[in-house]
Amino acid sequence: MKYSDIRFAFVKLVYGDHNRSSAVKKAIKKCLSRLGDNEIALNVGAGTTNYDKRIKNLDIFEGEHIDYVGSAEAMPMADGTFGLVLTQEVLEHVQDPFQAMNEIYRVLKPGGTLYCQLPFIIGYHPGPTDFWRFTKEGIKELVEKSGFVIEEQGITVGSSTGFYRIAVEYFSVLLSVPLPFLYTAFKALFAIALYPIKWLDYIMQFSKQADRIPGGYYVIAKKAMA
Repeated sequence: MKYSDIRFAFVKLVYGDHNRSSAVKKAIKKCLSRLGDNEIALNVGAGTTNYDKRIKNLDIFEGEHIDYVGSAEAMPMADGTFGLVLTQEVLEHVQDPFQAMNEIYRVLKPGGTLYCQLPFIIGYHPGPTDFWRFTKEGIKELVEKSGFVIEEQGITVGSSTGFYRIAVEYFSVLLSVPLPFLYTAFKALFAIALYPIKWLDYIMQFSKQADRIPGGYYVIAKKAMA
């Protein structure tokens, strides 16, 4: 196995495991249950993700499970093609997320469902670029501006995960000041050592201040019927 494969697996399973949170899995399962027998879905910025045989994958790079290669801001699909569009931790990497959301609205069928997931507290992570972060109000504004009606909004991972992400970066950057070539090694070390902090999300969800530093948010929204 190549170093890049090991690093990717480590990030996905340890540091960046937000796509596997119970809130995210429950919300995506709900959205997939709405997909009709003859409908297909689109995963915008899919990367290596391959959820379901009914889902077509869009990314800016070619890949094993990628069906369409193109930008979220100018999708190469016809209007009203999909019954469901998913986008997870992608639109922060897009230069114009409002244009991307307009494109998502365009390719959805009338009455179709959107699942949009975005980060709030996380360090700089270019993939290949990194432009934006979204508060509770920010993700709502982004989605509603294109005409969607939000049905559900929630926190993907809580304040403990938000703190964990920043703590891992802080200590990794600090200790790598005299030894910059060890930044990645320090990050792996602290990602493991500080991981139990994430478990406190269960307690933090009951706080009235839960929206201060959560890791991110998701929304489930509908496109109006024609």
